[in-house]
Amino acid sequence: MKLAVSKINGLVLKPGETFSLWRLVGKPTKAKGFSEGMVLKNGSFVPGVGGGLCQLSNLIYWMTLHTPLQVKERWRHTHDVFPDANRTQPFGSGATVVYNYIDLQIKNETPNYYQLQINVGESDLEGQWRCEQPLSHKYKVYESDHLISQEWWGGYMRHNVISRQIFDLHNNQLGDEFITENHAIMMYEPMLTGSINRCGL
Repeated sequence: MKLAVSKINGLVLKPGETFSLWRLVGKPTKAKGFSEGMVLKNGSFVPGVGGGLCQLSNLIYWMTLHTPLQVKERWRHTHDVFPDANRTQPFGSGATVVYNYIDLQIKNETPNYYQLQINVGESDLEGQWRCEQPLSHKYKVYESDHLISQEWWGGYMRHNVISRQIFDLHNNQLGDEFITENHAIMMYEPMLTGSINRCGL
């Protein structure tokens, strides 16, 4: 993780430029110093070089949703791994990446320069987008149309819609934007603690 972070920390995204995670990080290999981590593949966790980099793409995507930067490529996770007990963000608000065909790309269509700052803390991955000018808007990301459904094959699917509200600096709402719709296979029973309320039971 620290190696990947070192390749993007401090990046300046100029007006008109597009950030690509894989273009900057490159192929994660042992020869480059990447270590093995856990990779989610076909619904199971398996060891893989560079495993865990989705934590980085998740953070960058979440931060970007709170800026005027435009997400040009983002792929949802196919599986919902953990129940809601310790979840701090809405289900489906992350972004998966797989070298080199599933990427996270963000374009700066504003007239301002943005800088990406990422740090590997003692227990958390920390980051922020910094802008050369004070932002004139605030954003609140939320979910709606949440549904858990039992499928014909015996498992469960989880669905929702992610949107964001846009406010001026006086908290006047200026807009409400659709962001994405998510569908994922649940890797846990929906009646586990933290999931009961979300099932409406």
